[in-house]
Amino acid sequence: MQRMAVFLESKAIPYRVVGSLASMAYGEPRFTNDIDILADVRQEHVAALIEAFPAPEHYLSEAAMRAAIAQPGQFNIIHIPSGLKLDMIVLGTDDYARTEIRRGRRLTSPGEFDVWFAAPEDVILNKLIYYREGHSDKHLRDISSMLVIQRDAIDRAYIDSWAARLGVLSEWQTVLSGLE
Repeated sequence: MQRMAVFLESKAIPYRVVGSLASMAYGEPRFTNDIDILADVRQEHVAALIEAFPAPEHYLSEAAMRAAIAQPGQFNIIHIPSGLKLDMIVLGTDDYARTEIRRGRRLTSPGEFDVWFAAPEDVILNKLIYYREGHSDKHLRDISSMLVIQRDAIDRAYIDSWAARLGVLSEWQTVLSGLE
């Protein structure tokens, strides 16, 4: 994660750590087998990424990367010796994606990482979207733990507004009713 953050920052590519790792940063720890990174990766960054994460130490498909940038979608970088997988999520062009990438928090754990994470509200919104799409309760548990641990630090008005716009207001209300 740190190596990718250093690369992205050296190229002035906006990014945020998202997904399970981000929900653990604001909530309770749980097992995850990958690191999700939202980044404004573009076609002009492809060669530099391949150079920074070369084979045979890394698996990185140039074709998958180019397709993910064009869609936008996601591509993977796998560190072969450790099996660590980075899911690189290419930033979309919609209003929410542009808002999400502007927000964030720099989190540091000395000797481990110093990177940009998505804001907790955006982690929650994305977990609501994932829940709507797959109905996996792990997303609801992640959200609940973030709300309990972060308590007053969460901007619920921001979540209310975007949940309505993103079509996940009923999922958000389900989470809130579970906390009462």
